[in-house]
Amino acid sequence: MDAFSQVIISAVNQVKNAVVGIDTYARRQGKLKKAGSGSGFVFSSDGLVFTNSHVVQGAEKIMVSLLNENEIEATLVGKDPDTDLAILKIYSDGYSTARLGDASGLQIGQLLIAIGNPMGYQHTVTTGVVSALGRTLRSPSGMLVDNVIQSDAALNPGNSGGPMITTDGEVVGVNTAILSGAQGISFSVAIDTAKEIARQIIQTGTVFRAFLGFQLQEVELNPKLIRHHHLSNRRGLFVTHIEPDSPASRSQVQEGDWIIAFNQKPVNTLSDLFKELASRDVLAAAEISVIRHTELLHFAIFPVVRRPFQ
Repeated sequence: MDAFSQVIISAVNQVKNAVVGIDTYARRQGKLKKAGSGSGFVFSSDGLVFTNSHVVQGAEKIMVSLLNENEIEATLVGKDPDTDLAILKIYSDGYSTARLGDASGLQIGQLLIAIGNPMGYQHTVTTGVVSALGRTLRSPSGMLVDNVIQSDAALNPGNSGGPMITTDGEVVGVNTAILSGAQGISFSVAIDTAKEIARQIIQTGTVFRAFLGFQLQEVELNPKLIRHHHLSNRRGLFVTHIEPDSPASRSQVQEGDWIIAFNQKPVNTLSDLFKELASRDVLAAAEISVIRHTELLHFAIFPVVRRPFQ
């Protein structure tokens, strides 16, 4: 067998027993009927499962299918529609636990593997490469999801909530969306974001995250700029769009700026910014530092609480 195939098989074997199928049921005309399906994966030894919020939205009953064909009713622990993530809990055995990796180390062009249940075909494996990192994606709730991985792995309806893994068998993303009408453009919420969402849901049952209103893209900074301004950064966040009537729109930051610091802390990745926005202490005047052309500028910005999902 060729080396490429061996790498894929080895990675899949490490994760496949953690990947689950999800069927949801809702009441119609007084009877529970199947309402949708998706994927998920077990990430803790006590049966916690990651999936997408839109997979379980409106569900009155959630059934989880393991690779050994056992089917268990799951409990919804919590969800965050604004990142399209949800956590379920199952009480069963016969599964393994997926290893959660670190998406900050991904490189454009790196091989990725998706596992899920597209169109009901359980445990389907597809491959692709990282097309872009640090994307901002609009979630089904209409909010902007930061720290999204773009790949060309083939995803289809039913893949939602499944794991995106590396050739080492580590989960680096939760598959969430495809672009309708496009081919080879798929998105996964970075596992770094998912870990923070899980921490908040498990500890408090809710998710707090301040809102700025930027659409951002992680970019490499010009070495000359780094030397000129004595920056510790190697990367920054390129402002591709500013949401109307948002803290960003009321600041002096402009589209085309590169954000390099927030509250005097270097920002290399969207994960860095996400961590700062996960603290309630940020709900006051904050300082945001940007590079505009070649000039280093510092502005005030006033983050707000994200609106509740309707």
